[in-house]
Amino acid sequence: MRRKPIELAAVATAAVPGLTPTAVSSAPDDAADFDTALLLDSEGKRWRVRSPRHAEASARLETEFLVLRAFAPGIRAELPFLMPTVAGSVRLGALSTFVYSHLAGSTRSVEELTAGPEQLAREIGVALAAIHDLPHALVSNADLPSYTPNEFRQRRLNELDQAATTGKIPPSLLRRWEHALEDVSLWRFNPCVVHGDLHEDNLLVEGHRVTAVTGWTDLRIGDPADDFAWLVASNEQDFVDTVLSSYTESRRDAPDKHLLRRAALSAEFALAQYLVKGIAAGDEAMISEAEGMLETLASDIAEHGGQAISVEPLPSPAAPAGTAAAGTAAAWTDTADGGSGDSAAAPGNEQGPAAGHPVVADVSPGIVQPVTVLPIPAPVLPAVQVSPIPDDEPEQYVPEQDEEPTPAEPPAKVPSADDTSTAAITVIDVKKP
Repeated sequence: MRRKPIELAAVATAAVPGLTPTAVSSAPDDAADFDTALLLDSEGKRWRVRSPRHAEASARLETEFLVLRAFAPGIRAELPFLMPTVAGSVRLGALSTFVYSHLAGSTRSVEELTAGPEQLAREIGVALAAIHDLPHALVSNADLPSYTPNEFRQRRLNELDQAATTGKIPPSLLRRWEHALEDVSLWRFNPCVVHGDLHEDNLLVEGHRVTAVTGWTDLRIGDPADDFAWLVASNEQDFVDTVLSSYTESRRDAPDKHLLRRAALSAEFALAQYLVKGIAAGDEAMISEAEGMLETLASDIAEHGGQAISVEPLPSPAAPAGTAAAGTAAAWTDTADGGSGDSAAAPGNEQGPAAGHPVVADVSPGIVQPVTVLPIPAPVLPAVQVSPIPDDEPEQYVPEQDEEPTPAEPPAKVPSADDTSTAAITVIDVKKP
């Protein structure tokens, strides 16, 4: 059940003794997980209330409380932005509601951020670098998750398997994501402290400055690309490039060269995670929304190619058995003319169609037609018998030691007109005249 802002104001008075709200308004947040409100009290101070909608969201808030306590004053002082401070909490049944002291600044939409001045983009890069340079001990001392690159990749593979079982993910997306997750060269990065839930609603901005970062419910050691996913999803390359440039200049360790590829994968895969979450919650509206976004993504990628999410190119789908060979010439003609010819140009497929390898003909935009090259039946040769030519000294074959004698060959079999195998051609002993 969703709580209205006026109800959250009443809850806040129980969490913070002496708090007397005089005004209240709703605030942007993860609507599927939290009800949120901004309060103004009788002394002119502002407060933020976050109330979880289910047990998992409540656990996340309790984790954030532990995280915020782990940020000692010395660590907070080194950050280029402010962080929330918990003023009080109250437990209502199995769920805990938290009240935070208000932070200066306001949230802005992605469109407002990307259309903003370059200085704001650089401020976002500096904030990201500061988070990723936090000491690992901050996470380990709070008993929060920590993943190596391979553990993180395996975790994503497990999530992909779970998403696939829903039967609601377009096959083209499953194949695309699986290929990226199996591209091991993509997953060579140095793990660092990651915010884990960074997006526009967790950034407070004032003028050209990032004044505060909120939403610390998913802090962990993992892939820094996760914090870039929302940026890549904006599809504003100039904005992303400016943020990345500032981030690279500010970080102690240089970021790996595939960071934006993994960020694009994370942005796409977030739709599958949203679907799984909706199914787990039994939320039909959420499920329908996720399915629509997944279909739109698959359609856009089919039409425009999508962002690069792996190092190795995605191979063409294997041709099914028994497919007719129509269109083969078109596929190879495209390659010869400098067209796409993906199958012929793919690494390791230099042999071409003469070797009997399956090729793919792209006969229309967005449609891949699998074509199988069938073997040409071998001609049936008639047996020819020739008289032998006598030798002065017929050579006697002496088998080597331990060699088993060659068994007598069976009578020659006349090949059937339908037999196209090499076994159908019998070698006849040629006798010299």
